[in-house]
Amino acid sequence: MVTHEREITTAVDLCLPDGRLDPHAVGWTRRPLHRANLRGWGRTKRWEYWGVVTPSHVIGLVVSSLDYAGVHGLYVLDRATGEEHAKDVVAPLARGTVLPERSGTGRVSARAAGLAVDLAQEPGGSTIRAVTAQAEVELEVPLPEGHESLGVVVPWGPRRFQYTVKDVGRPVRGRLRLGAATYEIGGSEAFAVLDHGRGRWPYRAVWNWAAGSAPGRAIQLGGKWTDGTGMTENALFVDGRLHKIGEELAWHYDRGDWTKPWRITGERVQAVLTPFHERVARTELGVVGSETHQCFGHFSGRARADDGAWVDLGGLTGWAEEARQRW
Repeated sequence: MVTHEREITTAVDLCLPDGRLDPHAVGWTRRPLHRANLRGWGRTKRWEYWGVVTPSHVIGLVVSSLDYAGVHGLYVLDRATGEEHAKDVVAPLARGTVLPERSGTGRVSARAAGLAVDLAQEPGGSTIRAVTAQAEVELEVPLPEGHESLGVVVPWGPRRFQYTVKDVGRPVRGRLRLGAATYEIGGSEAFAVLDHGRGRWPYRAVWNWAAGSAPGRAIQLGGKWTDGTGMTENALFVDGRLHKIGEELAWHYDRGDWTKPWRITGERVQAVLTPFHERVARTELGVVGSETHQCFGHFSGRARADDGAWVDLGGLTGWAEEARQRW
């Protein structure tokens, strides 16, 4: 059941000195090994996204640079009431945005229009702080010994490519403040997911992404944006160990009713996400725009490990999304 894709086991630069993709960087990793030494302006996209799921809340936090703008946000969903808090800001020319070349090291920060975000990344884990007038999040995300994450370089061509790290099922603890109320975050049913992205993108892009976690199990699935490249961002995690899934998967969902079950299938994946909430995010800045439908829900089905054994996905909580970008 081992993937046909090339596993990279030593440190490598993403780009050649002239800014083109280094062919030696194309492959996948079990821990962050790429340095995103990007060059050029206008098509370079960098971001750090953390998604946190707890029994009571869902939190989303993003710091990003699109070269000509920084797009940052803090999102909180109260799972009991369905109430959403969202603070999205745009920083012209990405002023005040700091994003390091390597995943898991260095400082990430953003300051713009009433939103402040600071992430400190150390070998033992990350700390996260985000503040708006209505909300404050302070989190610790430890990195367990032996925990593996999925790093992938997706090559559309020598000048258009993406490096992503999807780190799923991380433990998380801390607190969330909403208005006068404070909530403790932690325990075995609280999980954090990292999406670290660095690359040079075409003007239009569409992607699917799904991630789900439960104690001892996690799933990471992607679609559309990797089709035909020879690489996928699909993986199963069992007790922190990565099982790479190299096949392109079929995504089935209703764009007329996003809250209907999402089905993601292939020879090694038979997954269903049943949503309990849909988040819609839209940004329009003239020739630049985005629309994302992110459905939070519960997984069922199964996925196949490298040894051929089927792993039950029942009990995983997370999301599935479709994003459309003009950027």
